[in-house]
Amino acid sequence: MHALRITLLALALSAAPALAQQSPADPPAPQPAAAATPAAPAKSPSQLREEELDRLFGLLHGEGAEARAATVEKRIWATWGRSDSVTAEVLLNQATKAMNAEEFETAEVILDRLLTVRPEFAEAWNRRATLNFLAKRYDKALADIDKVLELEPRHFGALAGRGMIYEAQGKPDQALAAYREALTMNPFMSGVKDKVQLLEKERPDI
Repeated sequence: MHALRITLLALALSAAPALAQQSPADPPAPQPAAAATPAAPAKSPSQLREEELDRLFGLLHGEGAEARAATVEKRIWATWGRSDSVTAEVLLNQATKAMNAEEFETAEVILDRLLTVRPEFAEAWNRRATLNFLAKRYDKALADIDKVLELEPRHFGALAGRGMIYEAQGKPDQALAAYREALTMNPFMSGVKDKVQLLEKERPDI
């Protein structure tokens, strides 16, 4: 915008001497055409995903949210699974299929490869956290969850997973805190609600 002002000012100044030399009979000098407003830059896929997530989380917390919670949650997970790279999405799906088939070594190789080239892909960190949890590598799983939440602080799945890890480690206070935080992001996770109620009975002072 500053450059545009300078350009228009320069055009006006260059026309001034010609105007001063005109006689009253001369036709008015043509005025410089107004510069066209530049088009807004196209939004990147990551920006579009972030806007979609904002909208979906708004639905998850708005009026009548409970009736649509399951559908909205499914769409949030689908959005988290998208990437700027089609190859990254393919690798994530391959890793998930391997995990479902209990081919954990294969899944780990795929996820390690994926995260080397796409460290910004939060859902890939979350899948590896799940893998490490299943392998009882709890410290590694927690480190992966930290990365997920650094990239996507609203990731209620990662927060719930953190609670599960803390429970497995015998840390009920920390588990309860993680579950409660997950419910602030998605208050309709029935399994997490059950966990909170159980832990609150065991630790009524927390």
